[in-house]
Amino acid sequence: MALRFTPTAARRFATPSTFGSKSSLSETLALLPPLQLYRRLLRVHRKKLDPEMRILGDMYLKAEFRAHRSVENPLHIIGFLTEWQLYAQKLEGDTWVGEKLDKSKLDKMSDQQIGQLYELMQAIQNKDGGGEGEDEGEGKA
Repeated sequence: MALRFTPTAARRFATPSTFGSKSSLSETLALLPPLQLYRRLLRVHRKKLDPEMRILGDMYLKAEFRAHRSVENPLHIIGFLTEWQLYAQKLEGDTWVGEKLDKSKLDKMSDQQIGQLYELMQAIQNKDGGGEGEDEGEGKA
């Protein structure tokens, strides 16, 4: 029987976990079921992000949750929910402002994830500076 990314399947894994990043290693985290976490994230975006960033954040959030709807790997599900829950906690506590991405997380990312991260960075730069830094590093082969 395949495990589906459903509230029922996620509840099986909704136990204290220390899976994920450095910050999660120091504190025990009870994972929220996917639908509750999704709603919490949308609420946090509404309260903490300016309108333009909220639109970008909501679109990305919705796309990621849709893309992971049929994930069957339990470790992938736990990792996905853990990282999104940590993100919500950071936004709620304003500890995300000016924070840089941890190198160990970057090293674990697939080429596709790095591509998504780059596209997100470009979208943010286009929003903030009208395209500043778009061609950074190009043509220096």
